[in-house]
Formats: sequence, structure tokens, C-alpha cells
Amino acid sequence: QVQLVESGGGLVQAGGSLRLSCAASGRTFSNYVMGWFRQPAGKEREFVAAINWDGRNMAHADSVRGRFTISRDKAKDTVYLQMNSLKPEDTAVYYCAAAQSTWYGSRTDFNSWGQGTQVTVSS
Repeated sequence: QVQLVESGGGLVQAGGSLRLSCAASGRTFSNYVMGWFRQPAGKEREFVAAINWDGRNMAHADSVRGRFTISRDKAKDTVYLQMNSLKPEDTAVYYCAAAQSTWYGSRTDFNSWGQGTQVTVSS
């Protein structure tokens, strides 16, 4: 069973930075696509970023491109989301996701999810 545990969320002022981490366990994740999604309060969950198993393919949502960067450490089975120049509209619960799948970028069918970590950006 795949287990994903997010950490690194918190409260930050607009313009600040945070780095989210997602530790994966339960499988060998070297052939998994990993991703980040977010869900603002009262809204639907939305794609943020994804990365394939070797890190050569990445995708970022238009709303975060140039500010957020996804990366992964295969040796640690950990995926990161570096978030810079944060805006109040980035406030959401951020979820880590995994898929044993061919790379389809934002259209990858993720089927394993973490419990989420809250990110709050104050103006």
C-alpha cells in the first residue's frame, strides 16, 4: 500500500516562500509519476505540478509557473514543491499524489493521495 506524507505547510506573508515535502513509502517509487494538487476552501481540487520518475519531465499549472518548482529525490523517495513569491490566492490545502503510470503530465491518472498540508498566505 502506498503511503504519502506531506509536510512543510504553514502561514507565510505574501511574497514569501515555503517548501513542501512528500515522503513516499510502501513501494519502489522509481517508476511512479508524482504530483502536487491543491484545494482552496470551498473550491475543487486543482492540479499544481507533476514530475516523472527520472525527473526529466515536469509540468506546472499556468497559475504557478515561474513561481513554483517541483523536484524529486529518488534516493529518498521524496518529492518537493518549492513555492516562491507566494500570493494570497495560493492559500489552500496541498496534496501529494502518486501514479504508477506513463507520463501524461497534468492528465496523469493519480490514484494515491496524502492527507494534505495547509498553506496560508496572508496579504
